[in-house]
Amino acid sequence: MTTQADRAQTLAALHAAPEILRVVNVWDAVSARAVAALPETRAIATAGHSIAASFGYPDGGIPLETTLDMLARIVEAAGDLPVSADLDGGYDDAGETVRRAIGVGVVGANVEDRLRPLDESVAAVEAIVAAGAAEGVPFVLNARTDAFARGGGRPVEESIADAIERGRAYLAAGADLVFVPGILDADVTRRLVEGIGERKISVIGLPGALSSAEYEALGVARISYGPMTQRVALTALQDLASELYGGGVVPAGTRALN
Repeated sequence: MTTQADRAQTLAALHAAPEILRVVNVWDAVSARAVAALPETRAIATAGHSIAASFGYPDGGIPLETTLDMLARIVEAAGDLPVSADLDGGYDDAGETVRRAIGVGVVGANVEDRLRPLDESVAAVEAIVAAGAAEGVPFVLNARTDAFARGGGRPVEESIADAIERGRAYLAAGADLVFVPGILDADVTRRLVEGIGERKISVIGLPGALSSAEYEALGVARISYGPMTQRVALTALQDLASELYGGGVVPAGTRALN
């Protein structure tokens, strides 16, 4: 078994590598085990939205204790793979939240700024970095800015400038990456990479976004898929249920993944 510090270093190296890191988000132990079993899997990332939905909570509304319990189960299912967690907005104390996440085996995280004042957001990044250092884990922070996700109807130029300002500040405070969720086209992505840094941007794969190969060519370090993976799984479940109600049968090629 690798140590937690080893797994953190592995995750950091995957972000710095020339090839974009593709992380397929999971939400419980069995989804983590299914993804971890694939030879292409290099790291595991959780989807906070999906974990919350599994317990009947809205996105961002799940109690921290419930999240930590599921993270522990996911870490165990992932084996030696590094696990990066979605920790929403850091709850009331981002540093303490990360300390507790490290306690269940997590080695990296997304933490949302929710467009809070920049000084507050930078202080949260600093607290997270300090928590990792105190625990002896080089914690890999994928600092999320909601410059696009919560930008409302403001001009895209304003969102780009805001994301770059926040991203630079988060990196200076010790973050490893800057996560900019949204449907980013090639021009916007190029400008973000130029403004924040090559291999320093993390994006989300949504319908209408670029492919992972296109983002890789633009200098993006990581792509994740958030709640989309659970939505695909639930779509398949609902479609199967509809077929079974109509007299169909379970497909012969169904794999025993549980």
